[in-house]
Amino acid sequence: MTKLNLTLAALIALCGSITAAQAQQVPFDRLSADKLDVTPPSDRVTGDPGRMRVVASPCRTLPTVQTRQRIVDVAVQEWAFFGFPIDEQTVDRNDGFRGGRRRFRGDPNEAMRVASSIGGYWGATSDGSWIVERQNDSWNGSSGVTSRWRDPWSAAFISWVMCEGGLGETGQFRRAIAHHTYIDQAIRARDGNASDAAFVAYDTGEVQIEPGDMLCSARRPGYRSIAERRRQMGEGARTHCDIVVKVDSDAGRIMAIGGNVGGRVSLKVFPATVEDNVVAPAGQLSRPLFAHLKLRADAVDDQALDWSPTMRAMGCSVDTRTPNQVTAMNLMSTPRTVNYC
Repeated sequence: MTKLNLTLAALIALCGSITAAQAQQVPFDRLSADKLDVTPPSDRVTGDPGRMRVVASPCRTLPTVQTRQRIVDVAVQEWAFFGFPIDEQTVDRNDGFRGGRRRFRGDPNEAMRVASSIGGYWGATSDGSWIVERQNDSWNGSSGVTSRWRDPWSAAFISWVMCEGGLGETGQFRRAIAHHTYIDQAIRARDGNASDAAFVAYDTGEVQIEPGDMLCSARRPGYRSIAERRRQMGEGARTHCDIVVKVDSDAGRIMAIGGNVGGRVSLKVFPATVEDNVVAPAGQLSRPLFAHLKLRADAVDDQALDWSPTMRAMGCSVDTRTPNQVTAMNLMSTPRTVNYC
């Protein structure tokens, strides 16, 4: 068994030992503003589920020297808020390791706790108001607050992260309710038609993947390259992107955080390979990655996940970690010589 598969086996064993009840226990609270100055997404809405509405709020615009690590920090904090769920993306048919996810549903307390945050993600998009209004109809139905969101919110999550991450101008990042909107913007940047765009589109393996970049897949149509998407620019497509937070070439894995993965903000673990000194996703994935959106910003440490304020704060809470938090800590590179506390 390879080193990569041994690592994944350990992760799966850890994740498999967590019961459904444990998976929803005591999430890691968002940090105070003095540790990470992020306006919570819940501040973008008002009212309880069934009467929720979006409140207009500005986005941040920051120098590019700050944006890459900040995007990671914002995404990691939301992953913690949802309880550190991990979605294993490896599908190694020879050794039998397969990805699996538990879709969050049915717990009214948890649904109520995260409702305003998901509503706030929508609030960072231009169409968020009517989507939240439509969700109110579902919440006022027979299932109440446990009703699943009628509209997939993964692109709204990405839009909110970029809004708080410092890409506040639409010329930098087109916040939208569908991923293909900003994927197309990145393709136009690659073609020289969007000089202010923060992301540039590449095929996976073309350029080095770094924390703060995004990896994108497509279901309908099932694109295999940005050239295939380029032929359908402006048309609707069922796509999904995740924010890279760690590139661990030694362990052969890339970690990325996305929204509405199993109904939560989750961290995906992609298998990786190194070819011509470029780290790229590897293996057979249920949804092949067709685009790498490269952030035009200063480089940061490949272990950006480890250095995020959320993970550093969790490193100080040894005696109070939940099973999910223990699993998350096992994703960090060790040993570390820095005292987190």
